[in-house]
Amino acid sequence: MALADNTASGGAAIPTEQEWLQGLRGRRMRKFIPIVLGLLMVALMILSAVFAPLISPFSPSEQFSDYVLKGPGSGPHLLGTDEYGRDLLSRVIWGTRVSLQVGLGAVVVGFIIGVPLGILAGFMGGGTEAVILRITDMLLAFPTLLLALIIVTALGGSLFNEILAIGIALTPNFIRLARSLALTIRENDYIMAARAIGSTPVRVMARHVFPNAVSTLVVIATLYIANAIRTEAGLSFLGLGVPPPMPSWGNILSEGRQFIKCCAWLTTFSGLAIMLAVLAFNIMGDALRDLLDPRLRGE
Repeated sequence: MALADNTASGGAAIPTEQEWLQGLRGRRMRKFIPIVLGLLMVALMILSAVFAPLISPFSPSEQFSDYVLKGPGSGPHLLGTDEYGRDLLSRVIWGTRVSLQVGLGAVVVGFIIGVPLGILAGFMGGGTEAVILRITDMLLAFPTLLLALIIVTALGGSLFNEILAIGIALTPNFIRLARSLALTIRENDYIMAARAIGSTPVRVMARHVFPNAVSTLVVIATLYIANAIRTEAGLSFLGLGVPPPMPSWGNILSEGRQFIKCCAWLTTFSGLAIMLAVLAFNIMGDALRDLLDPRLRGE
């Protein structure tokens, strides 16, 4: 049945059923645009990392003595060269590998450690919750970059240590989020029913609490990947990231800062790569949140 085609008391026309459905489809399409854009940007990064040996024009450590500190478009070097004559485009492409490995690996470490502890604290309560929260508060007293800096300084600079350090620095965030979700979920009737039939706390947490919290946790984890990439760039800029000659966006920035007045391209392109990577994961995380959270659908 079509909606009434008359006008409201204020004089505005009441939309027909067809117009209302078209508006609904338009709103849905607008919600998918950010997630598609974010997915395309992330997919491009992943493809660049996986196929870096095939798409990079040169080896990232190969030096060209005739092309030292040459600007973009100099001969075969599309983005120019650095102070050692290394092709900047190749180094930026290979730096994508380090950033994605650290970003994804650190979030996985933080997720694996933080989510079980957070669910345990929120579901069990009492002394267990108090101990976990006090440890969490101690870790949260340090900013993420500073805590990662302390850990990686103690362990030494390497790709694995960088992933571990940033993952531990992100763990308190996952603990707090998982705890708040567990506090809400444990009050539901199906949790009480599972307890009434004799299910153990571990079984209830594994079969009921975690599955109902995982969608929110995955969305937030996507946003934390951007944070991990930014932290990795900061550590590499300070010289505590992956050791040379392995390129990362942070150490490309660090090496080019002394030439920033005369050769701005050395820092511009790596800085743009960091910005686009963080933007891509933020866009995708925000879009996933809007898509999965029924309270934000507006329908």
